[in-house]
Amino acid sequence: MNDDLHALTIAELSRRIRVRDLSPVELTQACIARVKALDGQLNSFILLLEEQALAEARKAEAEIAAGDWKGPLHGIPIGLKDIYNTAGVATTGHSGLFRDHVPAEDATTVRLLREAGAVILGKTATWEFAIGGSSFDLPWPPARNPWNTALDTSGSSSGSAAAVAAGLVPGSTGSDTGGSIRGPAAWCGIAGHKPTYGLVSRRGILPLSFSLDHGGPMCWTAEDCALMMQALAAHDPLDAASADPGPIDFAGGIGQGIAGLRIGVVRHFFETDVPCEPEVLATFEATLRALQAEGATVRDVILSPFGVYGAVGSLISRSEAFAIHEPHLRATPELYGEYGRRRLMAGAFVRAGDYVNAMRHRSRLVAEVAEAMKAVDVLVFPTSRQTAGPLGEDSMSGRLQPFFNRAFNVTGGPALSVCNGFSAAGLPIALHVGGRPFEDDLVLRVGDAVERIMGTRTRRPALAESLQAAAE
Repeated sequence: MNDDLHALTIAELSRRIRVRDLSPVELTQACIARVKALDGQLNSFILLLEEQALAEARKAEAEIAAGDWKGPLHGIPIGLKDIYNTAGVATTGHSGLFRDHVPAEDATTVRLLREAGAVILGKTATWEFAIGGSSFDLPWPPARNPWNTALDTSGSSSGSAAAVAAGLVPGSTGSDTGGSIRGPAAWCGIAGHKPTYGLVSRRGILPLSFSLDHGGPMCWTAEDCALMMQALAAHDPLDAASADPGPIDFAGGIGQGIAGLRIGVVRHFFETDVPCEPEVLATFEATLRALQAEGATVRDVILSPFGVYGAVGSLISRSEAFAIHEPHLRATPELYGEYGRRRLMAGAFVRAGDYVNAMRHRSRLVAEVAEAMKAVDVLVFPTSRQTAGPLGEDSMSGRLQPFFNRAFNVTGGPALSVCNGFSAAGLPIALHVGGRPFEDDLVLRVGDAVERIMGTRTRRPALAESLQAAAE
């Protein structure tokens, strides 16, 4: 982007737009140019809405010039994971099955972003129907990791993570059923927030699991996620799971630090249940020492083994996903990719009794975490046991599970992944911060503090810059 706009956060861009030091049209043009220059090697966008985005940017510019500033997203380009319905624009789920699916109306979240003045830049790549892995047998190729294009982004919000990390767009949306915002955020070195269950409407987002799906923001910083949450969080009476907790000032704690906060460490998750790589452990311990130096207290917390959370979440999600996709799987299974078809079909073999017992055990796990969090304000552990793996490697089965995200899908509390360091090879390492329901503002505050204390937000993927130089 011109004037290094790609390296600026939503917060920084918004301040410049508000005082008319930056035009939304100029910013949108710069994003479009960067997508065209770089995305041929990243595959983060399925569809670039160039003409529509420029029209929305011109509208935003005119509104701001007239004194009608709508808030921090006004004039800011945003990407949409291609499971978010867009009126008159294809929403494919990255699947041949929905290749020609054109919704009649926007998802609730898309409508809210438009009302906030955001510019919809395009639709980003995803794992097929948010479950199908980094597949090469779909109409569009999988997104690649901008830190190293031979590596995977993880998923399922793969394109959103890659696009934000490479500076193609300052913010994007994702969805999270078992970690699909936080996993890609971790491997691509960005901030990804899974809100409290029910805080963000899922109406108009292609479903995967009715009781586990969450929509949320993916940005370069926790602060930017908070700014997006200000627009995304709203009660939706047409979403049966939508909550109405009253107003939350998501950005209110940004910059306030963490002095006096009680941090719980679920150490057995990553030391004995699913052991982490040494570099991840070393970075985690360095982060804890830094947080203590800033005035936080740290204590260990014991929960059920991570495998219990994983098994409960998998049984529920596979059962519900099959219930959603069964008609299409019976009628046209050939229109799915192999990974997606195999994972969705797994739900056909879950007995009703197993599903019911998983839901009952889920209630016990919710109570367990709630009891543990009476003594602490947030829970932390690494987001992933390792840095990004090779592109196309099926990261969610067939080997040791790399992520610890599913625990907070099962319990429904807010959860954030932020970059807290880098490996010797220069790949991002991430910290997971989880909180009590509807305390998203506190979780985002802690994530913001981690980013500032650990100094990770000044380092962008060098590969993106080398691709830009080659294009020029």
